[in-house]
Formats: sequence, structure tokens, C-alpha cells
Amino acid sequence: MKRRIFIRNSIVSATALATTPMFAYAGAEKELQISLAQWSLHRSFNDGTLDPVVFASIAKNKYNINACEYVNGFYHDKAKDEKFWNEMKERSANAGVTNLVMMVDDEGDMGAASENKRLKAVENHYKWVHATKLLGCHTMRVNAFGDSDREIYRMAIMDTMSRLADYAAKMDINIVIENHGLFSSDAALIAGIIKEVNRPNFGALPDFGNWCLSAKWGTTQGECDKVYDRYQGVSELLPYAKAVSAKSYNFNEQGEDRKIDYYRMMKIVKESDYEGYIGIEYEGVEKSEHEGILISKELMKKAWNKA
Repeated sequence: MKRRIFIRNSIVSATALATTPMFAYAGAEKELQISLAQWSLHRSFNDGTLDPVVFASIAKNKYNINACEYVNGFYHDKAKDEKFWNEMKERSANAGVTNLVMMVDDEGDMGAASENKRLKAVENHYKWVHATKLLGCHTMRVNAFGDSDREIYRMAIMDTMSRLADYAAKMDINIVIENHGLFSSDAALIAGIIKEVNRPNFGALPDFGNWCLSAKWGTTQGECDKVYDRYQGVSELLPYAKAVSAKSYNFNEQGEDRKIDYYRMMKIVKESDYEGYIGIEYEGVEKSEHEGILISKELMKKAWNKA
């Protein structure tokens, strides 16, 4: 009898051990996947030090990063050049790099009060949806600038995002809004818009740094009159995230960002349901772009492992 009781209790204990702790362990060991945002090297691309055409090789060979996020501004004259994008995709494949996101700027205000301006902005993005698809990315990031009236803005963004998401869905491309200043950095507002638009391929790209509500582009590297809480903002957008941008600015002697608590931020991301890549987007001015990327990468790993 005692032996049977011992065996029964042992089985119960083993079952409990195989369920609860295993699930907890799986969650704690979620893998950190790092990508490189092209903006991290924008000064070098703009001054001709580096060639944006070979960005994938730079990411892999210089930084041992195998996933990339592109910026349309470096390829403005190539938007409709299918041959170019096919060649870019081939270069990436040869380098062993996966292409993730196309970040699109300066194609019109999606939140304009004027319907004609909104429709023009949406149409301006069509060519980049095609380029995004040809490049092998899964997501296109847009800016959500527009009217200064909150309600007009909300209705306008819902209109344009619905139209653009429906167009992009035909090519299996996601459309995401990044917090980039003004109303686009009001995470609660943007999250509400995403919920109301209710398209499976429409979501967010939360950025660690762009939370200035009083200036376009939203940088918080310098001073800002009105700032949305960055940790709250990332938390509010993560349920809709199809990409995440780890903005970094300037560092202390320990290699930690002086503006952003990476330990807190990476913990928020790690404990969320988001399972995609986190992109390095170094924007500091005190280190070279090369140094900034390397420091950011190590900081991300250190903070992730402690989360």
C-alpha cells in the first residue's frame, strides 16, 4: 500500500513539474532577434561613405546581423524600378539576410483634412507597397501626420489606413504606423485607431525614442515641451506590433543609454506576446554610427538577458 501511494504521489509531482515550470521556462527563454534599421547609418549613406545598395552585406559582414529594415529615402529614384528591387532582394539572399520592413517617409500627410490630399497620399504609397513586396519585406512603415484637430485627424487616419491596408493586403504586406511625433506619438490614440480600422495587416511599429507630442518626427534626444511616457506608449502599441524599433541615443561609461532605460524597455517587450525582431536604430551624435550600433547591440543583449 505504501509503495502504491509513493508511486501515485511521485506521478502527480512529476506531472506538476512537467507542466507549470516548463511553461514558465519557455516564456523566460524567448529568443532575442536583432535586426538593423538602415537609419542607423544615415549619415554614412548620405555623405557617400557607404553605399545603400549593399546595406544587407554591411549588416551581415560588419555587425553579424542577418535581418534588415530599409528607408525609402535612400532609393527615391528607384521606387518603380522592379529590376532594381529584384536585384536588391538577390543581394540580401546572397548575404544571408532577411528583409523585414520598408520605412516610407515624405509621401504626403495621411491625416490631412482634405480628402483630395489624403487620397493623393495613399496613392503615393502604392509604389512603395510594390517595392516592399519585391524586396521580400513583410511590412511597410508609414508616417501618420495630419490635421491639428484631434477628431479630424482620427477620422482622416482611419480613412487612409483602411484604404492603404486593403490595397497592401492583396500583396500580403502589413501597414504599420510608427510613433513619429505629434498625434502619432499618442499611443492610446493610435491603438484606438488600429482597433477601429480592424484590419489584420494593419498595426504599429513602436519605437523606443520618438515620443515628443509637440514636434514632428518626435525625437526625444534633445528637449521636448510635451512627451508621452515612452514605457506606457510601447506597452500600449505592442499588442498591435509587427515590428519594434530600439532607438538609442547617447551612452554613459557603462554603455547604457542615458535617455532610455533599456532594462525596463526590453523587459516590457520580452514579457509581451510580441515575437518578432527588434531593430537597432542608433541616432546618437556622440559616437560614430559604427560604434553606436555595436554599443546598442550589446546593450540590447545585456538588457534582454536580465529581463
